[in-house]
Amino acid sequence: MNPPTDSPTPSWHRAIRSFVLREGRLTLAQERAFRELWPRFGLDWSPGVPLDFGAIFGNDRPVVLEIGFGNGDSLAEMAEQDPARNWLGIEVHRPGVGHLLLEIERRALANLRIVRHDAVEVLAHSIPPVSLDAVQLFFPDPWPKRRHHKRRILSPDLVVLLARAIRPGGIFHAATDWEPYAEQMLETLDAAADQFENTAGQGQFASRPALRPLTRFEQRGERLGHRVRDLLFRRR
Repeated sequence: MNPPTDSPTPSWHRAIRSFVLREGRLTLAQERAFRELWPRFGLDWSPGVPLDFGAIFGNDRPVVLEIGFGNGDSLAEMAEQDPARNWLGIEVHRPGVGHLLLEIERRALANLRIVRHDAVEVLAHSIPPVSLDAVQLFFPDPWPKRRHHKRRILSPDLVVLLARAIRPGGIFHAATDWEPYAEQMLETLDAAADQFENTAGQGQFASRPALRPLTRFEQRGERLGHRVRDLLFRRR
């Protein structure tokens, strides 16, 4: 069942986060990127203030959100290959954000913006209902130790936020090379069958779409024998 588009944003309390801030040192180029490029391509997050995508991008093209883009290389490549859509990346680690800012400049991308904040809080408080064409979650931290599983970002609570943010017919695309996490992701998403349809069929993983570039992280995992699993779910 689709939630009403004018329903209020849920009140979320982030007691346990899915990430740990380990702030590496910025390069001189990344420092320049924050000084000169962040005012143009970065969005300062304010709690309770919805993002106005029409004003942000200057058009009404569909918007794709990526949660945790790492160093941003693959996100920049996707934005460059698909200029008909707008792209919003969320990441908490400053070096990755600085790197992506430089890629935006190098590739002269007009359709990519960045938020540096907790993605769950952004989804809960700043993304208008049914405003996203797609959401991507590639290679999130698997938190492999059992006592840390509660930190995994893909949970039933996140699915509620995704269902609220993604338009009917829009896509949630996740990928991981950690088999136990892949199985948990699949179980969690299949349990929300009233809101999301598994495009590969109930209980099945999808083939990697051509749109998703192979990252260095993924290539390293493949060399180590880690099988990558893609999950593609369509909002009902």
